[in-house]
Amino acid sequence: MQRKVLGLCALMGLLVGCGSPEPSEHPDQIEADTTQQDTASTAHGLAVDELPLDTTPLRLVPATVNLADGRTVTLDIPEGYELRVAAEGMKRFRFLAPSPDGRLFATDMHDLTDNRRGRVYIFDGWNEDSARFEKRSTYLSGLHNPNQVAFLSTATDTFLYVATTGKLLRFAYHAGDTVPRAKPTVIDTFPSYGLSYKYGGWHLTRSLAFHKGKLYVSVGSSCNACLETEDVRATLLEMDPDGGNKRIYATGLRNAVGLRWVGDELFATGMGSDHLGTEAPDDVLFHIEEGKHYGWPFHYQVGEELFADTAFLKPNMRVMSPTKAYVPLGARVGALGFELFQGFADPRLNNWFVVALHGSSIVKMGKGYAVVRVRKGHPAEPIITGFLQGDERVARCCDVLMHDSNSFLFTDDHKGVLYLVRRKREV
Repeated sequence: MQRKVLGLCALMGLLVGCGSPEPSEHPDQIEADTTQQDTASTAHGLAVDELPLDTTPLRLVPATVNLADGRTVTLDIPEGYELRVAAEGMKRFRFLAPSPDGRLFATDMHDLTDNRRGRVYIFDGWNEDSARFEKRSTYLSGLHNPNQVAFLSTATDTFLYVATTGKLLRFAYHAGDTVPRAKPTVIDTFPSYGLSYKYGGWHLTRSLAFHKGKLYVSVGSSCNACLETEDVRATLLEMDPDGGNKRIYATGLRNAVGLRWVGDELFATGMGSDHLGTEAPDDVLFHIEEGKHYGWPFHYQVGEELFADTAFLKPNMRVMSPTKAYVPLGARVGALGFELFQGFADPRLNNWFVVALHGSSIVKMGKGYAVVRVRKGHPAEPIITGFLQGDERVARCCDVLMHDSNSFLFTDDHKGVLYLVRRKREV
């Protein structure tokens, strides 16, 4: 039986004018959709919430590194670990993706002066002693906000998918490639505009994830808070790897930048609107299910509670019931990349979601600017801090990736550095 496409415009029933409410006192608390299952199969065959969890606090201590540009950076990391620079010299350095041939691909959106000069890098030649990649090459350049890449291997072929603002590109990939051997196929196109915004539009990133032969793409809203006129906005799309059979998988996702399958369940980070003051709504980690609506723009979450945004949800308007987030992370923290650490040697990080909190766009708010561990029922706990020192941004973490069972990488899209955090070795 053909499954329905759930568009936001269809869910609203009618369009109303957009306004901005006063900073919320949260008077219109609502009851969430309670049918969501908060379990996910993992590599161990267990649901995420069934995995054993060590809640021992991590003591953070300063760690200092020297960068090639002459800067000295000190971050607070877990005691017993060391901070190393795995690569540097990039710009707006974003998301990481291991390749099938054992290399590391990463996106770089250049800088905010020109968002059409983005690149995809390859990092190769890992040196365990120096904790650095010995080689960096440019696989692609001249891209419009390349946020993420993903690989798909079939019985006969391997493909690299690159998500830019307006296009989803697919390249044939062969082990050892340093540049594409042929022009890409355009798998899909997306809106590449938004409301007035100094960088050319709202929510310009597109994120990718593959699962069981299907491709999932997040498309953010065109605005901070509004009623969209295009169904594709603020959604998660599902399609075949060639772009066929495209449909809307979930709605109400204002800007789901981080996107990962854990076993057979999908998780995504979400960032809330900016018009409700500095303490609402929470940025969150979602557990995404087919056909669900995740609130925006009609509802928002503060802590464990959902509230109506009365600027958009009017009396007698019929909309889908919102689904509560898996974990709230705090207002204006800027949740981006994440990973569930499985098989990590340190039990204090094993089986935890590790999330990069990019930090508030307004520096003086001082919110986020940390890498945190979190699981359902456990508040976000910092495991790396020091990205914001006074009024100065030392770095802004964007993505997190396990490197091996004793170390993990995270990207800095403020100064273009790839950092490694690993357990200290015994001398």
